[in-house]
Amino acid sequence: MVYLNNFTFPSRDREFHFFLDIKRTCYDSFYPFGILSEHGFERVDFEPITIFYGGNGSGKTTALNVIAEKIQAKRDSAYNKSNFFADYVNMCSMESEISLTKANIITSDDVFDYLLNIRYINDGVDRRREEIFDEYLSLKYSEFQFKSIDDYEYLKRVNSSRSKTQSRFVRSELMNNVRGYSNGESAFKFFIEKIRGDGLYLLDEPENSLSPKLQLKLKEFLEDLARFSGCQFIISTHSPFLLSMKGAKIYDLDENPVDIKPWTELENIRILYGLLKEFEDVMID
Repeated sequence: MVYLNNFTFPSRDREFHFFLDIKRTCYDSFYPFGILSEHGFERVDFEPITIFYGGNGSGKTTALNVIAEKIQAKRDSAYNKSNFFADYVNMCSMESEISLTKANIITSDDVFDYLLNIRYINDGVDRRREEIFDEYLSLKYSEFQFKSIDDYEYLKRVNSSRSKTQSRFVRSELMNNVRGYSNGESAFKFFIEKIRGDGLYLLDEPENSLSPKLQLKLKEFLEDLARFSGCQFIISTHSPFLLSMKGAKIYDLDENPVDIKPWTELENIRILYGLLKEFEDVMID
């Protein structure tokens, strides 16, 4: 499914004419002006899976955020915009034959906030667990005597502590600890929960926090959603695993002008291939 057909960024000439009336001495930064135009990146024609590839500072995240702002994609984490961000977005244009109301952008900040929330919950759970440990010992060895109906609930807890081991008592009193996953597993779980069928999703370096094995699982998950569930993905990444996604159209932002390339011709892949070839004789079959 293709929701967004194409997107056009302002050329260097258009940027120049915009700044003819701007007093340059008033500002320290004109971001995002001059970022994408420096690489001759003016137009994107999208496929169900489109990838922006490039090294740090190449502009792939900038391109993703500009598109997200133009199509009014839903985002969870706040995005700090520069003084000229709105002016730049207004100079962009796009074509879409389908409503973009189901457009979402998922950033590294979203994943990080999700992991922090889990850690916060776990910290609370751990504190409560220690309290229940102490409560268990107090109940188990108390010399409680039942005197009135008002003592009934306390009596039940005493009996519960005496009939159970410490661990069983804690589990019965405490909600299940959400710490069942590593950071990488939790990050992968976040994408599984966040990405649903039938929508446009912009993903900014989703490989962060994911092991190679989980990156491959995410790759397969995204491929299946694009093929069977009516999803379109626009992804910024330099992960070799995500770059190998079937049918992905890859824009190489390290080139000037930006060029479309197969994943096997990208610099990162060539470097990785060379490293593996160097140690080919010691690789285990």
